[in-house]
Amino acid sequence: MKPGNILISFMIALVILMSSSCGNKNKKGETKNAEVWSVEKAQEWYNTQGWLRGCNFIPSTAINQLEMWQAQTFDPVTTDRELGWAGETGMNCMRVYLHHLAWESDREGFKKRMNEYLSIAAKYGIKTIFVFFDDCWNPTYQAGTQPEPKPGIHNSGWVRDPGDLLFTDPGILNVLEDYVKDILTEFGDDDRIVLWDLYNEPGNSDYGNKSLPLLQKVFQWAREADPSQPVSAGVWRHDLNDLNRFQLNNSDVITYHNYRDPENHQVMIDSLKKFNRPLICTEYMARKHNSMFANIMPMLKEQNIGAINWGLVSGKTNTIYAWDTPIPDGSEPELWFHDIFRNDGRAYREEEIQVIRDLTGAGKEL
Repeated sequence: MKPGNILISFMIALVILMSSSCGNKNKKGETKNAEVWSVEKAQEWYNTQGWLRGCNFIPSTAINQLEMWQAQTFDPVTTDRELGWAGETGMNCMRVYLHHLAWESDREGFKKRMNEYLSIAAKYGIKTIFVFFDDCWNPTYQAGTQPEPKPGIHNSGWVRDPGDLLFTDPGILNVLEDYVKDILTEFGDDDRIVLWDLYNEPGNSDYGNKSLPLLQKVFQWAREADPSQPVSAGVWRHDLNDLNRFQLNNSDVITYHNYRDPENHQVMIDSLKKFNRPLICTEYMARKHNSMFANIMPMLKEQNIGAINWGLVSGKTNTIYAWDTPIPDGSEPELWFHDIFRNDGRAYREEEIQVIRDLTGAGKEL
C-alpha cells in the first residue's frame, strides 16, 4: 500500500531467511508453530481455488475502513454496483480491510454488514480476502464522521489499525484479541472467504520491529480460533528481516506486495518459490513504476500466482494520485497511479479492461 524498498537484494535476504525455515526450528532455536499448514495441505487447498485475480476493494464513497464499515456510511448500493463491474471483467477475489473500531463500536452490526458484503460479492462469483491489522497511513482515528479527502493526496484519510493505540492503551491487546477471535469464530467456515490476511505491511510507518509482538499475537489468536481458511501476512520490504522471517515461517500460503517492473517482480517470485508454498500477490499495479496489467498480470497467470491489484474504482481514497506526487489543486493526474474505473463505470483505459478480460476469460471458466 505504501512504497517499500523491494530491490534485487530481496533474493539474497530471503535465501538467508530460508535457512531458518528448514526443519522445525530456526537459527535462534525457536520452535515453529506446529499448526502451520503443511506444504502439501497448502498446495491441495490452492489447487481447488482456480486462479485468483481481483482488486483491493473499498467502495468509491468511503475514504477509509471506518467509513466503509460503520452503520451510518455502509453503502451496499455502491458496493453492489462496483463489484458488478469487477465481476464483468472476470475478477473472482477482492481483498478488503476491516477495522477493530468499527467492530468495537457495534459488534453485531459490524458482523451483519460483513455478511451483507459477502453476499453481494458472492452474487458476482467473487470471494474475499479480509485484512485485520494495518501499519499504513494515519496513526489515529475516531468513530463517527470521517474527514473529507485532502485534494490530490493519496489515501489522505486511510487509518492504521491499531496504530498509536498499540503504544498508548495498555488494554488494547485484550480488545484486539476479542475482535480477531470473534470474527474468525463467526466466519471461520464461510466458503465466501478465501483467506485471512492477518496484518498488512507490518513494520511500515517506521514501526519496524515494534510491530513484531502484535504480528506474533495475531497469528497465535488465529491458530487458537482455527478457521478452515488459510492465514497469511504478506512480505513487502526486504530489510525487515525479523518480521519477514516470522511471516514466511508462519503463513499457510505466502502473500506478498510488489509495485515494481516485471524484472524486479520476477526476482521476488523466484525468491519466494523456494518456500514451496502457493503464492498470492496481494498488492501490485502502480503505473508510474511500470507495474501494469499488461506486463504483470500475464506473468502471474502463467505461474499460477494470485493477482490482486490496487484498486478498483477511483473515489475518496484518492489512489489515482501517486504516493509521493500530490496534486494540491485536486486535478486529475495525466497518468493514474492505481484504480481501473471511474465512479460512473467508465474505464480509465479501455485497453487495460480488454487485457484483464482476455486473461480472465471475462467470467468464463478457466
